[in-house]
Amino acid sequence: MAIPLNQVLLAVLMLAAAAGLLFAWRGYLRRGSERRIRAMLEAVGLSPALASSGHVEAIMREVRQRCRTCNAEDACERWLQSAHRGDNDFCPNAHVFELLGEHVPAVPHKPGLRAGLS
Repeated sequence: MAIPLNQVLLAVLMLAAAAGLLFAWRGYLRRGSERRIRAMLEAVGLSPALASSGHVEAIMREVRQRCRTCNAEDACERWLQSAHRGDNDFCPNAHVFELLGEHVPAVPHKPGLRAGLS
């Protein structure tokens, strides 16, 4: 029993569309996590440029991976939007940011922002 050519083409087209949607979704997640990482770095007193610094490339690669797979996106967004921040214990990268803060010079905070680490 032969499969008609139009069904094969339709199946290939559907697979291509699914792959395109998957890549678009992953790009969306990547951009969101990168934005949160930069905002978190700034909020805890580190330069957002650290995210693309070659000095801590391996560390930031792990930070990105943890952020992309984190289930606390909503808590992170709320924490970053809040003017009165508490601890950022929900963040799987909080300990990394704290350690980086001990070894990397701090940047001035914007008025009304506080570091969430104690």
